[in-house]
Amino acid sequence: MVVTVEPDRRPPLDSRVLVDEISLTPDLTLELLRESTSTNQVAADRARAGAPDGLLVVADHQTAGRGRLDRTWETPAGAAITFSLVLRPTVPPASWPWLPLLTGHTVSKALTALGYDSRVKWPNDVLIEGKKVAGILVERIDTETGPAAIVGVGINVSTTAEELPVPTATSLALAHPDLTPTREAVLLGVVAGIREGYDAWQAGGSEAAARLAASYVDHCATVGQDVRVDLPGGTSMTGRAVDVDPDGRLVVETAAGREKVGAGDVVHVVPE
Repeated sequence: MVVTVEPDRRPPLDSRVLVDEISLTPDLTLELLRESTSTNQVAADRARAGAPDGLLVVADHQTAGRGRLDRTWETPAGAAITFSLVLRPTVPPASWPWLPLLTGHTVSKALTALGYDSRVKWPNDVLIEGKKVAGILVERIDTETGPAAIVGVGINVSTTAEELPVPTATSLALAHPDLTPTREAVLLGVVAGIREGYDAWQAGGSEAAARLAASYVDHCATVGQDVRVDLPGGTSMTGRAVDVDPDGRLVVETAAGREKVGAGDVVHVVPE
């Protein structure tokens, strides 16, 4: 990855804008860090120390972000938004597997509202034109006041093609050069979308869960594709992704019949 240093083009996040906007939302509190190795780690430490639902940890520059299965998330300074949100779900434990899917879905919807043709790849990679623009890591941790969820999100905003770590990634600037939202606007829009979707899911019971599942399937780029599902141990299966079940598992129609896989059970799901 080649890093471009352009301080004039990539100024630090405007703390006044973020503080003013987030202070208008009573169920969010902001902790803004100039630099952090991992916002998820900071948020987890805060949650274990008693931080309430709604603590938002934002790093202007994250230097050692993590993704699912300990994959890395690298971004140049000023080129992305990286944040973690402390949540304390009260839904039944059986519903928790939907939280990563909900996050990916709401991030995708927020980017769509900003003008991007965004979709979600099961379980929660956010894509624009088939390339990954955002990564999400949701972790469950135990605290003295009960379990908490740490919802980590990283979005490439102004990252150039030379700076991207893999050719299957993209950024908002590359995907749609005519749109030029600030990092502050992207951050605030995405956080508001997550909070709104999460609150509706929490409060709405089984009806809200059913609406979420239906909306997720409608906007999931994976459903309807022929896929290869790579499993731990080097095995894989192929078939057509046909649905997402009520537990958030991907339903794959294979030659041997329908198989269901959970996000924690797979290494990769790729188009065939």
